[in-house]
Amino acid sequence: MLTLVIETATPACSVALVQDGAVVAEAHALVGRGHAERLLPMIHDLLAGRRPAAILVDCGPGSFTGVRVGLAAAQGLRIGWGAPLSGYSSMSLLAAAAVREPGGFVGVALHGGHGQIFVQDFGDDPLRPLGPLASLAPDAAAAALEAPLVIGSAAASLVALRGHGEARDAVARAADARLLPLALRTLAPVPIYGRAPDAKLPG
Repeated sequence: MLTLVIETATPACSVALVQDGAVVAEAHALVGRGHAERLLPMIHDLLAGRRPAAILVDCGPGSFTGVRVGLAAAQGLRIGWGAPLSGYSSMSLLAAAAVREPGGFVGVALHGGHGQIFVQDFGDDPLRPLGPLASLAPDAAAAALEAPLVIGSAAASLVALRGHGEARDAVARAADARLLPLALRTLAPVPIYGRAPDAKLPG
């Protein structure tokens, strides 16, 4: 089944066509911001007249705007194509793409809002979360991750804080969604913000 994968929750604006575990085509750019302007033209060029049978989208955590852009585009395409839509987490995507020893585990650390870090440990065989997603201050985040290998945009600073382990910078790539086990690529297509909203309702 030809599947369109959308990744906009992180600084990457990345899309891929995946079929039977293989990448048919992909487009990838580090944009930081500006996903809204780049995403639909990127998808149009990638499709080249093809119509995917399914859609897979990153639900977060990551940039609030990026998460919303990806989900809105995916929902619009779902309606237009009548295609099933499911989601995945940016944390599991990075964990799936990490090169590690068979049976090992990996920690993912991404820069979050207000100086916090998103952290989550993952086990292998099959890939699975070992605990809930958390958004923590740097010291607490360093104490929370147990995996010796830490990947992601905040990996270096986190490993430096805790004083041990290996850090690898990593960028989310839509094509890597083919590496996710079924349980981690069939999430409900709703935002995963990973932290409480900044706005508070009046008391």
